[in-house]
Amino acid sequence: MKKKGHRPVTRVKNPEPKIEDPDWVIWAAWADRITFEEIKKRTGKSETDVIKIMRKNLKPSSFRLWRKRVHEKSIKHRKKFEYSRKQMSSKIKKSDYL
Repeated sequence: MKKKGHRPVTRVKNPEPKIEDPDWVIWAAWADRITFEEIKKRTGKSETDVIKIMRKNLKPSSFRLWRKRVHEKSIKHRKKFEYSRKQMSSKIKKSDYL
């Protein structure tokens, strides 16, 4: 017979650290869905501050990989993200779905 009330805890590979923790900025910078504007709103650190933190705390190869990823992804910057969404929506027509 199984014990009632025991539920296993699901573990996440990279759980979100507490916002007071200095590692939160690094975690948020790696996350694709968190923009630099959100990081600034939560912590007060600008994009250049985040870049300095990442440069100081990551290995050089990891930093280059992160910079390449951030530069190519339009989602890290709110304006680029909104612009790319408008471009995508203009290419998609309703007749494509019907």
